[in-house]
Amino acid sequence: MTDTPFVHEIRVTWGDCDPAQIAYTARLPWFALDAINAWWEEHFDGEGWFQMEIDRNMGTPFVNLSMDFSSPVTPRHRLMCETYPTRLGEKSITFGMKAYQNNVLCFTGSFTCVFTQADVFKSMPAPDRIRKVVEPLIREG
Repeated sequence: MTDTPFVHEIRVTWGDCDPAQIAYTARLPWFALDAINAWWEEHFDGEGWFQMEIDRNMGTPFVNLSMDFSSPVTPRHRLMCETYPTRLGEKSITFGMKAYQNNVLCFTGSFTCVFTQADVFKSMPAPDRIRKVVEPLIREG
């Protein structure tokens, strides 16, 4: 286990913004989900959601998304999304996130997925290979 937090960098562009010159609200969950997918890829040898679904027949649909906004997101700086698991249940995983631009907190979030057998869309326990990697990385928000 490493003490270095996982941080995914997002390049916010002009096309992500609304007439108020800040990122569209709907883009912020997209940025967060991109960071969570990058977390999976980083910790599972390049396997993100696509590979889990197609190659391992395991889905992770979301059952809860919660975000608190504290500062606007703009194209001026990279959005740095610190991403980490906060809970691993029998059949679910929750990720926490703190997203910063230029060292200013822009939003925090909590994102919960359930594990499913993808081809039948039926819940299943978290696989042992996931448990082994995730459990030592769990931390409080």
